[in-house]
Amino acid sequence: MPRFHNTDGVDVQFTAAEEAAWDARFSEYDPAYGAAIAIRKKRDAKLAACDWMANSDVTMSDEWRVYRQALRDVPTQAGFPNSVTWPSEPS
Repeated sequence: MPRFHNTDGVDVQFTAAEEAAWDARFSEYDPAYGAAIAIRKKRDAKLAACDWMANSDVTMSDEWRVYRQALRDVPTQAGFPNSVTWPSEPS
């Protein structure tokens, strides 16, 4: 998820270097922060890999809908980010 800072009343998206600096700074204070970032990146990659299923010309099965929702729900799992149960991709 993109992050922004406000410059002169305008929201400006972080550069890659700003993202890295921000993550490094907060990982020092909270080791789970870095783990959460890594898990979210893995989750985002899994969602991106099946984004084509959400195209308007594709009829998505209920199994894929449930899988994609389970991926979006990963950060709400009780053990997040230290213990994550990944949903199984439908066949």
